[in-house]
Amino acid sequence: MIKVVGIDPGLAGTGIGMVQGRGTTLSGYEFGSIKTTPEQCLVERLETIYARTLAYLCRQKPDLVVIEDIFSVGKYPASGITLGKVTGVLLLAAGRAGSQVKEMQVREAKKLVTGSGAADKHQVERSVRNLLSHEGVIRPFHASDALALALAGFFRKNWGSL
Repeated sequence: MIKVVGIDPGLAGTGIGMVQGRGTTLSGYEFGSIKTTPEQCLVERLETIYARTLAYLCRQKPDLVVIEDIFSVGKYPASGITLGKVTGVLLLAAGRAGSQVKEMQVREAKKLVTGSGAADKHQVERSVRNLLSHEGVIRPFHASDALALALAGFFRKNWGSL
């Protein structure tokens, strides 16, 4: 049995998704998000993300954690810096939990679950829902993105290409 956790970093909402199974057969999954508010100072928000992620990873004991590799949009460089801070605490939490960690470009995960690295959030969510045979919409989008990362890690690990 292989268990993979995917994490989509975000200061307001960090998505977390877990899949498990054997070979290429999935046998379970779960998803959610860690929310923070602008009323909290940055340190409090990062501490919340770190503590909740660490607790989740210690409870789940995944074989692999896949974290979306950060990117920066040219028009919004501060967003890239903030995402870097969030990713830093996520990497620290995964390390403290004793997890193997892989950072993955979002385009790679999208391509694996939808067939297109340029898929939009709605396409990713629908593909993830179909792969998991999940009834109903998966929200927030951070959670479906995290599940896409977990699925990509699951299939890559089973293919021996991680």
